[in-house]
Amino acid sequence: MNLKQDLKGKTAVVTGGAGFVGSHLVDRLLADGLKVIAIDNFVTGHARNIEHLKDNPDFRFVQHDVSEPFDVEGPVDYLFHFASPASPIDYVQIPIETLKAGSYASHNALDLALRKKATYLVASTSEVYGDPEIHPQPESYWGNVNSIGVRSCYDEAKRYAEAATMAYHRAHGVDTRIVRIFNTYGPRMRLDDGRVVPAFIGQALSGQPLTIFGDGSQTRSFCYVSDLVEGIWRLARSEFHEPVNCGNPHEMTMRQFAEAIASVVGIELTVDPKPLPPDDPKVRKPDISRAKEVLGWEPVKSFDDGIRETIEYFRDFVPVA
Repeated sequence: MNLKQDLKGKTAVVTGGAGFVGSHLVDRLLADGLKVIAIDNFVTGHARNIEHLKDNPDFRFVQHDVSEPFDVEGPVDYLFHFASPASPIDYVQIPIETLKAGSYASHNALDLALRKKATYLVASTSEVYGDPEIHPQPESYWGNVNSIGVRSCYDEAKRYAEAATMAYHRAHGVDTRIVRIFNTYGPRMRLDDGRVVPAFIGQALSGQPLTIFGDGSQTRSFCYVSDLVEGIWRLARSEFHEPVNCGNPHEMTMRQFAEAIASVVGIELTVDPKPLPPDDPKVRKPDISRAKEVLGWEPVKSFDDGIRETIEYFRDFVPVA
């Protein structure tokens, strides 16, 4: 893999830079010597995720909704479009904003990349595969998405964002990348974002039963955020334009995940069963053959270590039972 090594003096823009993954990406770029401009409107991101950077001379924050046109002064070498709601609670409560993040915001970010001649990387998602009929999911799979379902505002927004990215690449020669992000966890997730990691951890720490939808046999594959960011940064410095899955192929049922959380927290597992939500994927596991071949990347953080670090982070936000 041909990584561009000379990063001194380079500038990166990160939309959604105060979000969970976006803020970790900002940290990594700064650590590697880049100047970073983070843009966020705090709809789902939070100021505390970037508070530690307020005195960093290489960091600048702009509060703005990138669904509206935007510009930055000076050269831009990399533009990472990570601005989007990314949890079931968010994109069901704010479906229009979610659609705009994939459409209007994508065009605004791509237009800036075109003007600045910047490398552009869009954060897509495993949700483009919908409720998959192929398992594990390779990038060649076109997906099984309900285009009018309750999750469609997110699924279709990301599919549109991918289409827009390739259109700008083909029509205007923009240097583009597409990363399809699978379930990711770690510090800075929002406790109330509705995803299973903070939900289970919050419930376990506060002594509540863990909410399991359906019979708990549906599966997910959890990647620690530092592993994900490593894959994203490698992709940005590659010369590969097709989508690349980034995730951890270690697959767990929701029941197994609940048992693991209860064990680490040190409680006896009790369950609050709920009906399976509409269009909830039954299985989710990335085929990361392409990431291994093109990027030389695969996850290295063990689930045990990653989940313990995540639980420790959440202890500051949950009254312990």
